[in-house]
Amino acid sequence: MAPVTQSSFVSLDDFEIHAYARLDRNALDYYRSGAQDMITVRENQRAFDRIVVRPRVLRDVSTIDMQTTVQGQPISSPICIAPTAMQRMAHPEGECATARASVRKDTCMVLSSWSTASIEDVAASTPNSHAPKWLQLYIYKDREATKRLIERAQDSGYTAIALTVDTPFLGRRLADIRNRFQLPPHLTMANFSDQGKAQVGKADAASAADNASGLAAYVASQIDPTLSWKHVQWVKSVARIPVLVKGILTAEDARLAVDAGVDGIIVSNHGGRQIDTAPATIDVLEEVCRAVAGRVEVYLDGGVRRGTDVFKALALGASAVFLGRPVLWALSYNGEDGVVEMLDMINEELRLTMALAGCVNISDISRDHVRMLAQPRL
Repeated sequence: MAPVTQSSFVSLDDFEIHAYARLDRNALDYYRSGAQDMITVRENQRAFDRIVVRPRVLRDVSTIDMQTTVQGQPISSPICIAPTAMQRMAHPEGECATARASVRKDTCMVLSSWSTASIEDVAASTPNSHAPKWLQLYIYKDREATKRLIERAQDSGYTAIALTVDTPFLGRRLADIRNRFQLPPHLTMANFSDQGKAQVGKADAASAADNASGLAAYVASQIDPTLSWKHVQWVKSVARIPVLVKGILTAEDARLAVDAGVDGIIVSNHGGRQIDTAPATIDVLEEVCRAVAGRVEVYLDGGVRRGTDVFKALALGASAVFLGRPVLWALSYNGEDGVVEMLDMINEELRLTMALAGCVNISDISRDHVRMLAQPRL
């Protein structure tokens, strides 16, 4: 497929088409791949098509206000940036470019703990910024290393921890297995000085026999699969900032998360990269919100590609949405400016959707504005 030119970019899909033509196979397959047959990857987007908007008319929509808050911090719109690892495979300035774009758009960015720019360097790239930055966290077998990540984030001005809870092991990602995925030699996991944690190389012999990628071997060696809800409470005891859990897909786990004292929930299936045939996030959002019953804020990532998708998520109870792959595609296209351009595009789509649906601010968007169609079986 021929890459689109800058003048013809009219949707988030155009950034993806451009990235497919630009990125090398190792990076592209890592970013785009999902678990197994990638059914959940596709469902994340398709599920939005099974929700229809119920517009209200004659509402005076001459002025639209999209401002809102996340964890009490103001942002310009409910469209935020999800944590995606190893962004310098997409652009030399990687996470620092994304952070500057988030500041220009006055929105929240979540930095992956597997970033190719350090916690401190990303913070330094956006001095005197009031736009919220959160750190996504895995719990390592090395608890002191995990604790240091939390402390470094707090010392660098990050305002929340997003604890990923759906990755005791890495999902089986066929493209990464075929490619024997490894981080390019000029890059490292920049938050670690220990080479065992900083390098993602070829799978060792045992892992290779099991057809594992280098990242699967890394997770198996470093990330703790014994985790339970008591470890969420441990993170809470270490952190002086809000702690959210990322990777909740059921009402049962949502209630346990609230009982564990979390400050927020991110409804996420890891971009369809963990267990294939898990539900699309938008399909379970309302279930989670009902279970939480307003006790903590609920956010969503996965499959958001249109302003109408954002509107539907807000109508079903999300306080904000987080974009993952679209940020990578935009970053590969034109760095910081590419991410800004992409965010401008989807924000304008949301603004138009709100106007055509008769909503002048975020609080106007309600459950009455959407209707669920019958859901097919996976």
